[in-house]
Amino acid sequence: MISAVRHVALVGLMGSGKSTVGRRLARSLGREFVDTDTRVEVMSARSIRDIFTEDGEEGFRDRESQVLVEALDAVTSSVIATGGGVVLRDANRRSLVNHSVIWLRARPETLVDRVASSTRGGAEHRPLIGTDPLANLSLMANERRTMYEEVSDVIIDVDALAIDQIVRSCVEAVKELER
Repeated sequence: MISAVRHVALVGLMGSGKSTVGRRLARSLGREFVDTDTRVEVMSARSIRDIFTEDGEEGFRDRESQVLVEALDAVTSSVIATGGGVVLRDANRRSLVNHSVIWLRARPETLVDRVASSTRGGAEHRPLIGTDPLANLSLMANERRTMYEEVSDVIIDVDALAIDQIVRSCVEAVKELER
């Protein structure tokens, strides 16, 4: 089912700021905020790390896809912070087509610093980061770049921007996209 409501979805690699920016953007736009990673954890009553350990990446991706579809089918317009790998599944990319998608793009070096200092448990919370975060994030960036480009209406390079600047850029983009 395709929602008649146009949502704003933030995509990008872990550490790009989707959750932080998403909360503030939702507040600025007067919309609900949905964090797909948080919803997966609540639905599963387990952390993402535990889901990966017990059910594997495929089990996590199944839950992530279910949560994305539910968020996009909601009748109230929202801002959705997606997981970094949401674009890996064709069905997820197709689901995002009728919505406003903003790619928060950052260099892997920036992401390593942000993930290490994350309030969501840093590298401990992120099972795909491994023992060489820079190499793994660089690999993910290369593998996912074309998928992020495919779904994105707008790309915001966030490396040198403060959160408030990113939010302002997102607000401007949404206003332009939803004219």
